[in-house]
Amino acid sequence: MKNLFKLLALLLICTTVSLACSSDDSSSTVGTGDDSGTVTELHNAFSEFDEDNVTVMLSGTNVVIESNGLPNHTSPYWSNTTSRTITGPEGNSMTTVSSSNHPLWVEPTVTSHDQMAPGNIDDFNGSFSLTVSANPALASNTSSTGLGPIGIAISGSMIYNDEEGPNVPLDNAVGSLDYSAAHTGPQSYHYHLEPKAWSNDDEALIGIIADGFFLYGRKCNATGTYPTDLDASGGHISTTQHTTEAEYHYHIQNELYLNQYYILFPGDYQGSASSIN
Repeated sequence: MKNLFKLLALLLICTTVSLACSSDDSSSTVGTGDDSGTVTELHNAFSEFDEDNVTVMLSGTNVVIESNGLPNHTSPYWSNTTSRTITGPEGNSMTTVSSSNHPLWVEPTVTSHDQMAPGNIDDFNGSFSLTVSANPALASNTSSTGLGPIGIAISGSMIYNDEEGPNVPLDNAVGSLDYSAAHTGPQSYHYHLEPKAWSNDDEALIGIIADGFFLYGRKCNATGTYPTDLDASGGHISTTQHTTEAEYHYHIQNELYLNQYYILFPGDYQGSASSIN
């Protein structure tokens, strides 16, 4: 009888230990996400966005990018004491002038005061927000970009496409662009072409497009030269300076526009785009 009690006691102990071990195994996790798929670490590329103008936050499986719309570099579009007047087609005029020069203001070089668009950068107290997937995927169908912001640059300002209005090409407005291929209006200071303030025929990160994919300069970090496998939107899959695993991203396409410029993003969204509010 004593031996029977000992055997039952031993079986009870083994069962308890076994249950405890099973409980520990089921609660262990592997990786950076939780059971709901929440992402716990931002993509390395976001470290290049200007911290004074842009805030980047994780929200579950999404990334929220908020910007004040201001650039972190010089431009003749910052407030200054030079008066410039624009006369509209109906004869109405708008004069832009300030009482002092902004610290980042510089004289125009590739444009002129007479050609510049109305309004200064600091006239636009913008607030822009973009929410994208932390792990964006290619869509089954592409979608066209619209007027207004289609992306957020690392400087803090907005990225626009190659149109100046509804079905109006950028051609006639190129003269108003500053040395970084940007101008003001109607909502903000924004870029249309390769932004030479920080990227000029290189692999630099430009910003993020509204479908969640990053936009880089004309060259590819993986090869050190111009990529030859780009799709119609300037995208391909390769490693970048921000990742050791190949991923889809866009490039400024190395195709001349008006014999001297390079359009930032003339194609369609390859992912599912969100609006920039």
